[in-house]
Amino acid sequence: MISLTFCSRGQGKPGYEVNVTIKELKDSTVYLGYHFGDKQYIKDTLKLDDAGKGTLSGAEKLPQGIYMIVLPGKQYFEVLMPEDQHFSITCSYPDYYGTLKFSGSDENNAFVNYQKHWMELQKKASGINNRLQGNRQNPDSLNILSGLQKKQEESMKSYLREMIKEHEGTLLAVLIRAMLPVEVPSITVPAGTRNPDSVKWVKSYIYNKDHFFDNIDINDERLLRTPILQARLKVFFTNVVIQAPDSINKEIDKMINKVKDNYKVFQFISVFLFNHFRESEIMGHDAVVVKLADDIYLSGKADWVSQEFKDDLKKQVERMRPNLIGKKAQDLVMDSYLGRFVALYDIEKEFTILYFWEPDCGHCAEATPKLKAYYDKVKDKGVEVFSVCTTADKAKWQKYIEEHKLDWINGWDPERRTNYGFYYNIEATPTIYILDRDKNIIAKRLSVDDIPSFIDNYRKYFSK
Repeated sequence: MISLTFCSRGQGKPGYEVNVTIKELKDSTVYLGYHFGDKQYIKDTLKLDDAGKGTLSGAEKLPQGIYMIVLPGKQYFEVLMPEDQHFSITCSYPDYYGTLKFSGSDENNAFVNYQKHWMELQKKASGINNRLQGNRQNPDSLNILSGLQKKQEESMKSYLREMIKEHEGTLLAVLIRAMLPVEVPSITVPAGTRNPDSVKWVKSYIYNKDHFFDNIDINDERLLRTPILQARLKVFFTNVVIQAPDSINKEIDKMINKVKDNYKVFQFISVFLFNHFRESEIMGHDAVVVKLADDIYLSGKADWVSQEFKDDLKKQVERMRPNLIGKKAQDLVMDSYLGRFVALYDIEKEFTILYFWEPDCGHCAEATPKLKAYYDKVKDKGVEVFSVCTTADKAKWQKYIEEHKLDWINGWDPERRTNYGFYYNIEATPTIYILDRDKNIIAKRLSVDDIPSFIDNYRKYFSK
């Protein structure tokens, strides 16, 4: 009797079976695709018969998420692949969206209805916003339209909450909950607080940062096959967290600690973070890459990459490590144009611009004269240039210095005995570093055009 009771509950039908009917596409090929982060991939191919019918099926269930039926001309419509993966789809072509219906999947029918209603709400919100933008100079209209905008926003959030409650426990509810914005409460500060606006900003920042993922369970593997998780990660690490390596690294530690026991999510987030910061052009983000390499990729946790990849990454990281922002710059002692040895650490100016260049480099031909013009203005105002020519052609080096009257420190190390290429990771010219009085690296890989504003701002906010 116990055995019969167990069997009667069942575990649901095995695998997946999706019947597709699109009468107008007889003898055509369609595809089953899926999202994975911000990419889309093809999972299955289906040839419709002469009645426009066909079945997508497999012995094993598909990972849950948002899938796509890809039609001719790269058109597609989205389908939820929930726990129950046995259902039918019918639609007409080309009006597939307006005629889309599901049989055997109430969740997908609700998904379609939700998308249509949400588009209407967005259309109404956009109309109000356009009117508001066009009435910026009319205080009365602005006040009325601002009220309408707030009311519409509340209506949209109310609709989302209703849908979540109605479909609680489903993939659809998970997706809709992720749409809900984080609402930062009104921040109050005690009377007499110094810099109250700054205090409010900091408190709002901390609240938004700490609650940004309240409406998303980042350990829910279903989110991997949607665009949602990656989009939220990108916003968080681009627009929410202060873009300083220390701030970013603290948030990475928190996030990795939350997902460390979920291999698939851990892998997904690790790959996202590594690629995101490796491709970043923001100064100092190489420190985040070094952290991710040390903590994940070179520690043995990233078993999804090859040994060759890890060996190459280790070499790259070892070239980054000595020249991270905040590090003490490696001293350089070398011969010079004046025929005497010069040392980087002998410079006693407030700022030292370390400039790696070549006479025949096209970009240097543009940058060097600009740097010279700037140097002429500031060489008596606490700024020195220590230049290192990366070519071994002494005649060209000397000729360029003489023709362009480069009267800064011109270092010469053709045999690279100082190993400057390693310590400063010189892979292209020109490459620029800025050091403070104590020879700490405070900026790197700036353009010459950015040097004046950087030094001015550094003096304003950081100089003692």
